[in-house]
Amino acid sequence: MTETPDQAALRAFLKPYTAKSDLRGAVSLTGTFATYASALIFGAWLAMHQQWVGAGVLIVVMAFASVRLYVLQHDCGHQSLFANRRMNDAAGHLLSIFSLTPYRVMQYNHNQHHAYLGNLDHRETTEVYTMTLAEWQAAPWSRRLWYRMYRNPLVMLSLGGIYAYFIAYRWPRNTRLVGVWGVIAHNVMLMGFIGLVWTMFGVTGVLVWCLSAVIAGVIGVFLVFLQHNFEETYWDRKPSLDFRKATLVGSSSLDLGWLWDLGTGNIAYHDLHHYNPGIPSYNLRRCQNDLPDSLRSHDVIRWPEAIRSFRLKLWDEAAGRLVPFPKAETARMVAAE
Repeated sequence: MTETPDQAALRAFLKPYTAKSDLRGAVSLTGTFATYASALIFGAWLAMHQQWVGAGVLIVVMAFASVRLYVLQHDCGHQSLFANRRMNDAAGHLLSIFSLTPYRVMQYNHNQHHAYLGNLDHRETTEVYTMTLAEWQAAPWSRRLWYRMYRNPLVMLSLGGIYAYFIAYRWPRNTRLVGVWGVIAHNVMLMGFIGLVWTMFGVTGVLVWCLSAVIAGVIGVFLVFLQHNFEETYWDRKPSLDFRKATLVGSSSLDLGWLWDLGTGNIAYHDLHHYNPGIPSYNLRRCQNDLPDSLRSHDVIRWPEAIRSFRLKLWDEAAGRLVPFPKAETARMVAAE
């Protein structure tokens, strides 16, 4: 589809923010890794001495550092952390150990996600699966039950994160297509890292690492859900699908505070990222703050709306929006119980 004047103006505005800085990339990478390593070492030491309050604080710090490392790996997959391709790829492979995510398969699957964003006929490329209202109404009770459990925030944020990062990413979707040996090498390096933690700090150290990874999974799934699941998001089918609209209107802009942005590598400004994936994470917050009101595709989402977004379950094609489960049907199920 033809680019609108507003979209062309936005593209021109975003271009200067795609400038890569090897220095800023290196500072972001080394600073985040230093935080991760320090939180692991001192958190494990405190836990070994039964100082669980202090250890708990450092476990949370380590979890956010893990999320930041994942975001930096994601930057590498877009060739946006450093100016040099080899530096991006080398950092992406290294970071896979701490993000629990094989680099090349992540890169391939994530590029598929970008390519098919908002396309109802390619929902297999999304991180969080969404049924349409018509599919729900035609589904048997067993599929409805599965989907209710899947979209339950308590299940999604806890078991979903554990399943994705501890189980599914050991052999991700499209592994055979992208490269089996890369995933095997990643898993061997990950086991080696866990073995190093066990050698240095014993079972307590592994427990600290594991708890931080679980919390990081919760944060990661929370972000992934909100990036495209909110009331004013956009889905459609070809030929009426507008890809540029999907990148902007179909991707959220979260304003959850400066500390949240610091801990999650500014990935909350996801509409700008999807419109131009070449913007490094260290430029995203500044880009969002500089963005004129005339170029904003929608309002930012703050904590109250973010929490309310988890009640949205189904895409209503007729209404063109995400909606909760049908109320009458929910009432019947409660009465039956």
